[in-house]
Amino acid sequence: MIAHLEGRLRHKAPDHVIVDVHGVGYCVHVSLSTFYDLPEVGASASLYVHTHVREDTLQLFGFGTSAEKDMFLHLIAVNGVGPKMALSILSGIQPDELRQVVLFQDRQRLQKIPGIGKKTAERILLELKDRLRVPVPEPSAAASPQKLEEDGYADAYSALLNLGYRPAEAAKAMQKARQAAAAATEKPSLEQLLREALRILA
Repeated sequence: MIAHLEGRLRHKAPDHVIVDVHGVGYCVHVSLSTFYDLPEVGASASLYVHTHVREDTLQLFGFGTSAEKDMFLHLIAVNGVGPKMALSILSGIQPDELRQVVLFQDRQRLQKIPGIGKKTAERILLELKDRLRVPVPEPSAAASPQKLEEDGYADAYSALLNLGYRPAEAAKAMQKARQAAAAATEKPSLEQLLREALRILA
């Protein structure tokens, strides 16, 4: 079972990365939080990894911090919460904030995340209530600047769809993000576009 990977970052997308370890490329699914904190393509990257095995599937899920991986494991242990939903949750809320949400049973905060309805939010809060302790915020490195490619807007739009947003609302958010970028002096990075779009959607 793979628990950690360290190697050269060969590819970087909002929902997955490819890490080259001694000539072998590993496709690793990541949350937006981890995506933001990864270095530029070509640089060395290190990820905590959870190997998810099913009868016909073997997937790797990567995390920039052990706290995020631990929270992911807590989430997939909840009835009805799979790896994709857990990553979506961690893309919309940091582990330390999620601990606070569980502590105060803030169902409305969870329901702001795409794909999380009332019943699912209540189930997550109930099942995690006795497992989580008072949060200790973990510092995270600032996202590295990345030059936006010509299809950067399309990549950001695709990332929003993968997170569960409807095409219409994702397109509207990207249009507003594009307008905000037009007023900036420098071309925004993919990370900055996603942050702005998620801020608008929130």
